Amino acid sequence: MTQMRVREAAGFLGVSEDTVRRWIERGALTAGADAAGRTVLEGTEVARKARELAVAPQLPGATGSSARNRFVGLVTHVVMDTVMAQVELQCGPFRVVSLMSSEAARELGLEPGKVAAAVVKATQVVIEAER
Repeated sequence: MTQMRVREAAGFLGVSEDTVRRWIERGALTAGADAAGRTVLEGTEVARKARELAVAPQLPGATGSSARNRFVGLVTHVVMDTVMAQVELQCGPFRVVSLMSSEAARELGLEPGKVAAAVVKATQVVIEAER
């Protein structure tokens, strides 16, 4: 089973190492020790906590959708010509880039600082992992 040190867990959870240690002390996370006596967490334990913390912000007035890959964030950059627009969103630690018609970008009023959601509906998503 995958084990990780407190620093790695903190990185995946988007919190400080001290927060992870406090969660361990309070019993919100279960940790053990490796052969060298260092504190380690099971990958499944970190995954459980990540799902618990993953409450995505909602857009006001948003409707239901079958797409499960929805990233709410702030528009950080828009490049537009007469036909196409490139729109960048910062969704937490993730940068999402979309190409769309300039007409659509104008209709949505997309400009830096606006809250928007990137919705991805794909039949193929590539997942990479260490062997």
